[in-house]
Amino acid sequence: MTAAERAARFAALHEGGCFALPNAWDAGSARVLAASGAVALATTSAGIAWSLGRRDYAVSLAESLDNARVLIAATDLPVSADLEDGFGPAPEDCAATVRAAAQAGLAGCTIEDTTRDAASPIHGFDDAVARIRAAAVAARALPHPFVLTARAENFLFGRPDLDDTIRRLVAFAEAGADCLYAPALPDMAAIRAVVSAVAPKPVNVLLGPRAGLVPLADLAAAGVRRVSAGGLIARAAYLHAMELGAAMVAGDLPRLATVPPGAALNAAMRG
Repeated sequence: MTAAERAARFAALHEGGCFALPNAWDAGSARVLAASGAVALATTSAGIAWSLGRRDYAVSLAESLDNARVLIAATDLPVSADLEDGFGPAPEDCAATVRAAAQAGLAGCTIEDTTRDAASPIHGFDDAVARIRAAAVAARALPHPFVLTARAENFLFGRPDLDDTIRRLVAFAEAGADCLYAPALPDMAAIRAVVSAVAPKPVNVLLGPRAGLVPLADLAAAGVRRVSAGGLIARAAYLHAMELGAAMVAGDLPRLATVPPGAALNAAMRG
């Protein structure tokens, strides 16, 4: 399947209904998630960093795109990349990142309104909108669809201001973003408010409300079109490895007997 075909397929997934978008971090995880029935995949910046033995937000654009190429080669599914803050503060940085993402074969990407500055972690409103506008112009200049997702990060950075979050998402939609995303919304009422504010454009939700996760069907009923996992699946894999490693070192070898055989994993792999 060509990059253009994957991109068209990914764009079509946003036109109706609600789909799960699990986040992979290497070829093996991509194939396992594809075998689980995923219709598309996303990358996870946290998962990439952990796979390199680093903390989150310690990956370059080149490394992110190299990882994306691995995922693209591993399956026939469309892949969207978590490209953090667009890898630069200026609008042109975001535009260049979108062009590089498309050249790598990605079907879409997300760009956050974060700054990488702990003292002032969120871009000012006008700057944030200008960055998404430039990214959208770059996306629309491509010869095939490219789903640009704009993220408002207030709730992840200690700014639980729903009104400002919605204001940003509405402005991002008006600036040309194809999909809107505010991670860590507190409850279903907030999710419904976001969906209503940016309609008819699709909304991505990170797993569900922080008040407690709900079935995918409940999010679909609220108008959500896409549900991603962020770094959760990668986190689960690494934390489970930590638990089993600690049990082994402590001498609790029977604990390792709880792990299923590798037949299902082998079936999901190639070669």
